[in-house]
Amino acid sequence: MQFLAKIPSHSLYAMIIVIGLLSIATIVTIIFKYKNPEKNHTELKQRIISWWWIIGLLFVFLSISKNTAIIFFGFLSFLALKEFISIIPTRHIDRNVLFWVYISIPFQYYWVADSWYGMFIIFIPVYLFLFMPMRMVINGATDGFIKAAGVLHWVAMLTVFSISHIAYLIVLPEKNLNAGPMGLVLFLILMTEFNDVCQYLWGKLLGKDKIIPKVSPNKTWAGFFGGVASITLLSGFIGPTLTPLNTLESFGAGMIISLAGFIGDVVISSVKRDLSIKDSGSLIPGHGGILDRMDSLLYTAPLFFHYLYYLHY
Repeated sequence: MQFLAKIPSHSLYAMIIVIGLLSIATIVTIIFKYKNPEKNHTELKQRIISWWWIIGLLFVFLSISKNTAIIFFGFLSFLALKEFISIIPTRHIDRNVLFWVYISIPFQYYWVADSWYGMFIIFIPVYLFLFMPMRMVINGATDGFIKAAGVLHWVAMLTVFSISHIAYLIVLPEKNLNAGPMGLVLFLILMTEFNDVCQYLWGKLLGKDKIIPKVSPNKTWAGFFGGVASITLLSGFIGPTLTPLNTLESFGAGMIISLAGFIGDVVISSVKRDLSIKDSGSLIPGHGGILDRMDSLLYTAPLFFHYLYYLHY
């Protein structure tokens, strides 16, 4: 009970609600399997089990301490970078440049742990951006130089820079004492994931007209607008309980998250279509890889962070 007492009340309530919803989903899955034994429920079962692991690990690391949470997100950056590098074609001669991209992870998360905002915000977009092509020049290979430099920097921005914004939410000064720093992280992640769910459900219920069928055939205008409306309204109610945002600002946060989440989803879908692969990996049963699960967060994290930072920090 002492462990739970350390968690701010609003964040604890949010965790309990999520666990309750996941428990309901588990029970519904069991009932559905019992009533339809002839159908294959393997993927659905894998998804539910994976969600228990994802939610469990997230809640545990957020609850222990700020540093353990930062290490957790740093490890996610490592896994995402490793997965991305495994699916994109890279020049063999650039393997020593890739080493420096990996090395950027502990540096970037050190700036987070130290709350050094100035270095956190420019280290990868400026210093790593300038350093990588210089290191590639030393290799002496000019064939494919522009493409390789662009791909490596884009990958570093998505998997290290973007994800590190989630970790930096943890070290921001507390302005909602009832939720604490973990409230910011919970709000971002929950709204991003609910946005995916809402867009899927609205698309299934009312969706006919496709938005970008060549990229993501399942995306419809009904799903898109339904998701935006749902998450904007939901954020207006939840935002003030987990963040320092007022109701109007929370509506704005919800709109940003829903729009950015959609873009992140279709951008990673475009990457996979370009590479002719269905999933980015197989690390998470029923979900694919890290990038498949975090595609929306790669866009929502930095945009929500800077919206919040501008308004309140």
